[in-house]
Amino acid sequence: MKALLVSTPMMGHLNPVLGVGRILMSEGHDVVGMSSTYLRDRIEAIGARFRSFLPEADFDIRVSSERLDEVRAAPPGPQQLRLILERGFVDFMLAQYQSIAKAMQEFPCDVIIGDHLMLGVLPMLLGPRSKRPAVALLGTTYLLSRRDDGAPNDAGIPPATSDEQRKEYAELFEASEKAVFAPVGDYLNKCLAEIGVGPLRRNLYDAMVELPDAYLQLTVPRFELPRRQPTSSVHFVGPLPITPHQAPLPPWAQELDGSRKVVLVTQGTLTNDDFSELVLPTLEALANEPDIIVVVTMGGRPVESLRGPLPDNVRVAQYLPFEWVLSKIDAFVTNGGYGSVNQALSFGVPIVTAGTIADRGDVGARVAWSGVGVNLATNAPTAQALRPAIRAVLDDPKFRAQAALHAEQARGIDTESEILRILRQQVAMNYRGAPQTRRAAAKR
Repeated sequence: MKALLVSTPMMGHLNPVLGVGRILMSEGHDVVGMSSTYLRDRIEAIGARFRSFLPEADFDIRVSSERLDEVRAAPPGPQQLRLILERGFVDFMLAQYQSIAKAMQEFPCDVIIGDHLMLGVLPMLLGPRSKRPAVALLGTTYLLSRRDDGAPNDAGIPPATSDEQRKEYAELFEASEKAVFAPVGDYLNKCLAEIGVGPLRRNLYDAMVELPDAYLQLTVPRFELPRRQPTSSVHFVGPLPITPHQAPLPPWAQELDGSRKVVLVTQGTLTNDDFSELVLPTLEALANEPDIIVVVTMGGRPVESLRGPLPDNVRVAQYLPFEWVLSKIDAFVTNGGYGSVNQALSFGVPIVTAGTIADRGDVGARVAWSGVGVNLATNAPTAQALRPAIRAVLDDPKFRAQAALHAEQARGIDTESEILRILRQQVAMNYRGAPQTRRAAAKR
């Protein structure tokens, strides 16, 4: 099988795509990875060959730009979400599409694998199935398709429990469509018209779930709001295995010996430029807790950027081997990154989440709804709010019990085998009626 990995140039999007790439390479499949140039080392580290986006899409999110500044300056809410989708994704769609087409001329792949908002594949998905390879997208955030209760996505809203609430949600959905998805759709269709494709006649989020041949949701069913009529493309494949030994053990590793409870706090790798949002309030909240060690992972920022003096029970590392630290901790405090939340839950670790920007409010809503933790539903929780929330997930066994059920369901899914089965199935469908030699190639 020849697989082309294509990712939006953000780590939360790229890492899961590379995780699938590792699975394919371990089975001997031929893999090429495509994203922005600054991520070349990450792609080549899994053994894949690298191809960069064309210059129009080859951007580095770490470098400030007029486009990103516009997004950051917008107030949280519908206006910011619209700008995120337009400036961060739609603006790059055609250049990504052209990049993919160019790569396929020299690498005629059997399957394209992308993240959930890899809009570069959308023109293909709107064209004839016979003219393209199989396309599989990864659910690297909560399931984006329409909810049964009618609530809008990216609003951090818990499931409706009454007809009155469903009516309220319907009104909010219409407002979201008017403020966000209708203008995004109009802008996207103008871009598609430039290459004679489209128009897209559905909500963008629905399209990215429903149009691919397979949509691999990287969680277990119990962490997702139920749908009476699930989309046929969706497969729950569980969280991806953590790549081991990606960072060395810290010098204080032996201190996590079980004599004290361990709380891990992180702001991830993208929103870690202001530690006063979550990390510092967490340290303040737990500073006088003698039975707790607080572990901070800096998401790549230098340890020195966490200015002290720090409480005596705090331990800090720039990076940590995630598979090791998750086996040691008793609670995870996070701003709601979907991948790290699901990886922590796969170890049976309960969660305290605090984040509302983009998809994080909806991740937090699922944390609370599934009973695996506490959702503080704010981007800047106070120490006074964090302390009882963390104490609750540490001391109340119901949270750990629900997290354990999540972990049990995750263990029941052979994620690697399931991903390979689905991809092989979709590739085989490409070759129905084709000569035997090509069908055999799909099995390799």
